[in-house]
Parts: sequence; C-alpha cells; structure tokens
Amino acid sequence: MPQFDRVLIANRGEIAVRLIRACRELGLSPVAVYSEPDADALHVRLADGAVCLGPAAARESYLDMNKVIDAARQTGAQAIHPGYGFLSENAEFARRIINAGLVFIGPPPEAIEAMGDKAAARTRMQSSGVPVVPGAQDLADDTKIQQAAATIGYPLLIKAAAGGGGKGMRIVHSAADLLEGAAAARREALHAFGDDRLILEKYLTDARHIEIQILADQHGQTLHLFERECSVQRRHQKVIEEAPSPLVDESLRAKMGAAAVAAAKTVGYTNAGTVEFIVDPVTRDFYFLEMNTRLQVEHPITEAISGLDLVHWQFRIAAGEALPFQQADLTPRGHAIECRLYAEDPANGFLPATGTLLKFSTPPGPGIRVDSGVESGSVISPHYDPLLAKIIVHAADRTAALQRMQTTLQDTLALGLTTNLDFLQAILAHPVFVAGEATTHFIDQHLPNWQPAPDIPAAAIIAAALAELHSPSATTHTTASPSQDPHSPWLRLTGFRMGGGE
Repeated sequence: MPQFDRVLIANRGEIAVRLIRACRELGLSPVAVYSEPDADALHVRLADGAVCLGPAAARESYLDMNKVIDAARQTGAQAIHPGYGFLSENAEFARRIINAGLVFIGPPPEAIEAMGDKAAARTRMQSSGVPVVPGAQDLADDTKIQQAAATIGYPLLIKAAAGGGGKGMRIVHSAADLLEGAAAARREALHAFGDDRLILEKYLTDARHIEIQILADQHGQTLHLFERECSVQRRHQKVIEEAPSPLVDESLRAKMGAAAVAAAKTVGYTNAGTVEFIVDPVTRDFYFLEMNTRLQVEHPITEAISGLDLVHWQFRIAAGEALPFQQADLTPRGHAIECRLYAEDPANGFLPATGTLLKFSTPPGPGIRVDSGVESGSVISPHYDPLLAKIIVHAADRTAALQRMQTTLQDTLALGLTTNLDFLQAILAHPVFVAGEATTHFIDQHLPNWQPAPDIPAAAIIAAALAELHSPSATTHTTASPSQDPHSPWLRLTGFRMGGGE
C-alpha cells in the first residue's frame, strides 16, 4: 500500500477499534484522537499514538475539522479514516483532507455532496431511472407543505433534506397534525444539520427496509455485495440486521443490485457505500431512500456472507488498488445476523443509560464475532451514542444463525447498567421475526409495551440458598461418614491416592 503507512482514525468507540485492528492486519500504523472523557477508552490504548481534541462537546472535539487534520499532521499520518457518524459524510471535511495533501479513506467529496442532500439525490435518482418514493421537495412555506401533502396523501413521512439517521423525521397520519409535525422536523433538522429544508414522501406502511452494499474502485468497477435487511428499528434507528434478507430472492436481488450500482455510478462513487431502499413486501416494488456515503454500522454481516473484509478494501481502494474480482465471482454464503447491544432502557422509551459497565463478556465460539469499544470497567457517559457492542453470528442458514444468536445472547453479560439485552432476545424469539416477516413497524406492532421479566429479589435468592443448604438431602450428603456416603472417594475401586508415590 504505497500511498500511506500511518492512518489517523477520526472516530471513537467500536468503529475506531475495528479500524485500528484492520490497520494492524495491513501493516499500517493507527493513530487515535479522543475527547477528554475518552482519555482511558479502549481505542486510545490500542493505537500507536493519540491526540486529545478537547472537552466532551462533540463540536469542540470529534467534529472540529481543523483539530482532526492538525492531529494527523502532528502524528505524521498521511491518511484519515472517518469511520461513521461525526464527520464521515461531510464533504467539506473530505475536501480539506485532500487539500492538506492527505488521503481521505472514503468517496470523493463531490459524491458525498451529491448524496448528502436528500432532495438533490431524489432528483438525480429519478433522472437515472432509479425508482423513488412518491413525494415532494423544495417546500418553502406552510402553504406548499399543505398542497404537497394533499397530493401525496396520508400517511406521509416528513424528513430532513440534509441528513438522515432518524433526525428531523416525523410520520404524519392526518392533515390536523401536518404543520405541527413539519415545524418539529424543521427544528430538529436545523439543530442536527444546520439546514431546515424538508422532504415529504408517501409513508409505506408494513414496508421492509433493505439496503445494498456497494464497493467501487478508482478504475471504473462498481459492484454490489448483496443486501442487508434492516427492518427491525426503534425510532427509525436499526436494532437488528441480517443478510441476506428473508424477503429477497435471486430476481429481486439482481434488480435491486443493478439499481444500487446505477445510483453509485451516477455520482462517480468510489470506495464502500450503501444504497438504501424501502420495499413493498406484497408487490415487491422497491424505492430509493438514500445513499450512505460511508461504512455502515452493520457492515460485518456483509463481510460474513461475502467473505470480503470491507475495511481492508476501503484502505486498498484509497491506495489506488483495483478490485480483482467481478460481480459474477461473488456469491452469498450462509446467513448472518447482527444485534446492536445498547446501554438503554427499552421499557422506558429507549432512554440511554449511563454509568460503569462493571462486567462485560461475550462467549467465544465458531461463527461468533463481537465488535466493541468497551470492556469491563468502561464508563458509559452521556456525551456519545450508547452503543456497547455489535454481536454478529454467521451460520449455514437462517435457522442455524437464529439459534446461534439466541445462545450467544443468553451467554452475554453486561452488568452495572441497563441494557437492551433482554429486549433483543424477545425480538429474536418472536414468531413474526422467526418467520422472516418483520416490517419497519415490527416493534410498534408486536412489542409496544415490552417489559423485562421481573428480577428475582436478592432476599429470595438468599432464602433459596439457605433452604437448599439446610434441606434433609443436603444435610445427609454433607454429614455422612465416608462409609455411608455413596459419593465418597473412599468407596471407589480406583487408583486414587491422597498422597504421592508410585
């Protein structure tokens, strides 16, 4: 990889750890950045060097472009990988990196701009023949919003033109709620993205959220690495993903893959990216939602079924390497599922939880992968996303993958604060999910008032232990003489000896 040998990781948490380990595997030297609350974080300790960016506030640390680029210069890094979130889809950041003479591990700034503006992306996709959800944009005032809504019909989705991730998004079921929903979406969009433009789209009920992984080199080759099903969501954010989708057959996969490749080529895309679609499970019609111009949180399940390391290829493509395979060479293998383990309370509106993670452990075993940026003793602060880990399993088929994930979660410990571990297990055990029929409404429809099983009071556990200790069978067993106790080693005709000797 001749263009760079030291990479600055402009992120934190599990993705920073993932990128650092990929650097090690490729013989690259990883450098970390961190905010003051992250001074003892795992990604800081794993890197070859680390630079403090400032206090906890993201805009004064991880979102400060000048500080990040200065950190690269200070540590001798020739390339910057943005991970996901923070500055990963910021075209200005990518452009500044390139203008500083560094390598940006990601797509061209022009492609980020083209797909980052959801309104402009809709227009591009329509002109390229990629189907889009019926909707409207360039809604300058309330009158235009009302006119567009009347044309589209209810229910409809209001979303921010400048961003995604569930920010600035509202579902409206009637005209009475339209303007209030639009005002709330504007405020949230302005706060999150500095841009209050909105898009109105027809809201497809009982739809499936399916995305296509794209990989494109700088030599004109663009491929898709099959699909991921991301329908199980809370607050428009994904909870469980799987690949391939139980809904998609070979015919639909080919159509969606071709549309995703066309979308990427339309903006001159290179590196790894994801094209997201909404799918009607009855008609199997699909519509473009957006393109994420970065690595996705759920990329490990695509790695599992494709056999390709997407992060390795991000580095290789950025260094100018050509993809050595073609679309016909790729075949999905087996089935993979990813569960996002969060420090949050599903029984209380998914409110984030903070505190010390006293004990964190996951079981080893074939087909199990855990991407995490925390460990026992880590402090989960209120400053950043409460994702603790991504738990990924891979097996020969979906049934085996479900069984492996259920067993893995049962053997996972995350003690010291509230997590969604029990909630994940409830999803996996639900008949609708097991049947592969979960839609984007799954949680609202089937687990709206979910509550964890009541904890066994400590006093009850102690009482049960004392009762067992003083039960007649226990007394007989523990007080019997060697000649009376059938379990006594003195009665066994074996070679056992208390002392040494031949």
